[in-house]
Amino acid sequence: MKKYIVFLSFASAIALLSSCNNQPKNTESTGPDELVSHIDSTISPAQDFFMFANGKWFKNNPIPNSERQNGIFQTIQDTINAQIHNLCMSCAKLTNAEPGSAKQKIGDFFYTAMDSVTLNKNGITDVKPDLDKIENIKDMKGLIEVAAYISTVSGRPFFDFEVGQDERLSSKNAVHISQGGLSLPTRDYYFDMDARAVMVREKFVKHVKNMYEIMGYDSVKAMKAADNLMKLETTIAKTSRKREDTRDPLKNYKKIPFKELISMMPNFDWNLYVQSVGLTNVDSVILGQPEFLTALNGYFKSFPLEDWKNYLKLHYMQSLASYVDDKTYMEVFSFYATTMLGVKEPKPRWKRAVEETDGSLGDLIGEVYVSDYLPKGTKEKLMQIAKDIKAVYASRIKNLDWMSPGTKEKALHKLDVMIMKVGYPDKWKDMSSLKVDRTSYVKNVMNANLWEFHYMIGKYGKPVDRTEWDMEPQTYNAYYNPSNNEIVVPGCNIIIPGYEHHFADDALLYSIIGGSTFGHEMTHGFDDQGSKYDEFGNLHNWWTPEDSAKFYAKTKMIVKQFNSYVVVDSLHINGEMTQGENIADLGGIMFGYEAFKQTKQYKDKEIIGGLNPDQRFFIGYAYAWMINTRPEALANQVKSNEHSPAEYRVIGPLTDMPEFFTTFNIKPGDKMWRPDSLRVRIW
Repeated sequence: MKKYIVFLSFASAIALLSSCNNQPKNTESTGPDELVSHIDSTISPAQDFFMFANGKWFKNNPIPNSERQNGIFQTIQDTINAQIHNLCMSCAKLTNAEPGSAKQKIGDFFYTAMDSVTLNKNGITDVKPDLDKIENIKDMKGLIEVAAYISTVSGRPFFDFEVGQDERLSSKNAVHISQGGLSLPTRDYYFDMDARAVMVREKFVKHVKNMYEIMGYDSVKAMKAADNLMKLETTIAKTSRKREDTRDPLKNYKKIPFKELISMMPNFDWNLYVQSVGLTNVDSVILGQPEFLTALNGYFKSFPLEDWKNYLKLHYMQSLASYVDDKTYMEVFSFYATTMLGVKEPKPRWKRAVEETDGSLGDLIGEVYVSDYLPKGTKEKLMQIAKDIKAVYASRIKNLDWMSPGTKEKALHKLDVMIMKVGYPDKWKDMSSLKVDRTSYVKNVMNANLWEFHYMIGKYGKPVDRTEWDMEPQTYNAYYNPSNNEIVVPGCNIIIPGYEHHFADDALLYSIIGGSTFGHEMTHGFDDQGSKYDEFGNLHNWWTPEDSAKFYAKTKMIVKQFNSYVVVDSLHINGEMTQGENIADLGGIMFGYEAFKQTKQYKDKEIIGGLNPDQRFFIGYAYAWMINTRPEALANQVKSNEHSPAEYRVIGPLTDMPEFFTTFNIKPGDKMWRPDSLRVRIW
């Protein structure tokens, strides 16, 4: 249907909204507030609800040149960054901080990140010994030893190597090895023939050539090395599974004895590798994609040692380029930020320094952040919303018409024992062994990477600590861990821009925190991946065959729905790759709405900002994804990210809800209308 725009005055827009539902006669509007101020009154909610709800904010807040997007995430992150900046500045000014204390480490790390004079004077001097170490590799033994070292302080060359929970025995930690080793985000970038992908490949080779020249190669040698690097990585990409094919945990799990891995890859000395990274007594490993490792074994023979040395140099430098001189930083920025994401200029140095300090010393900063910046009652309010959403979910499961009683009982038990971690952890990670000083920024980053790696592999052979958090309280995000059957929601999620000094009204809390956070993460426990884990976090099937068939028939509908959305150019959303997040978005908003209906605000039909509760809830959900993204970044997201772009995280689930159509008087013929036969309803 052809898109058209309806021009409305602000007052007319509110009047239109008010006419959609009957209002209590004696309730007075409190006038425009932060939420209402974002509404673009020139657009009809029946034609483009995402832009209706957020368009005015987008017009008034263009994407900064230093960002790939702008919106609620950026606004909240700016608030958090400013708070952490104050902490970093105060620590950096200390002249008598106790050696080894949190303040000393935070201050010294931030100081070296801000010292651009020293960074530009030194260039790549601080990493030159490691580059020489790579250059001096004489054989496969040396290649393995240096690759293992790089894995501990920089990136992960060749493959991804981790220690974490065994998906089939969640009480134990295991070694996981899966495909990796590529410089571009996914294998598709090496083969797709659309104009953007072709352009990315061409610019990638030029970027790699420039990186080799920074390392000291002459132009001819750098070009040859770049061409060979592209051939090597393209070959690796050919035997990598597509992103969507790595989603099924059952199909990406193969546990074998360590001896079998050694036999499987005779060209790669696994005993040497695990010893070099600090592991001993490895008896078994879990492979994600066995065929990838089999193919990689052959590549160690078919490609010359010189190509592998150049490969290691690039991967080592790519991961550390942001922490040396400006020339090296700008080379990596120009490709990965400008070419790939459309970002025009770097963030100010202080922002980059704050983000890296927080990323490397997150727990140390988290302790201070909790005491100084989180509103009182944060943990209690988050837990109340979590309990309300969980109660709604349980009710929905009980009333499902497609699930058998036996499977319902198991689903309800899994939901009941689901662990809720909210606000901040009760104990913090011990980072006392991490060395930080004012000698070298890149060395501080490498030391932090080394600490993190040793912390990870130190779990091997030990019981799983189910109290551990994988996010800090100042991280604006949340996650569901299927192996723990737990939800983790950091405290800063309570922040809603415009309502920083008090809790927002329940329409916003239950749409943004209840729907797009708690409801979303709970649904991950029952999406196409999470549904394969039991209540203890173990990977095994607890469904009847009949229930599974009915469930996957419904998930196919959401795959088809999102496959139809064209995001930029001719690029469609990959419905298969994004289905888990789309399922979670749909479940989340439905549960958030049902929980909101139990609040006093909803029952009293309270008008806030001229909006009734239903209108405020759905516009609040659009506020949760008020994100404007550059076309380049959208193209990258479609190819490499399991999350749909923000606009479709709003439009997709809302157009599956009849309550949304009623609230905004959306009818057949309107662009936002979705026929009942095509609406997805899973939970």
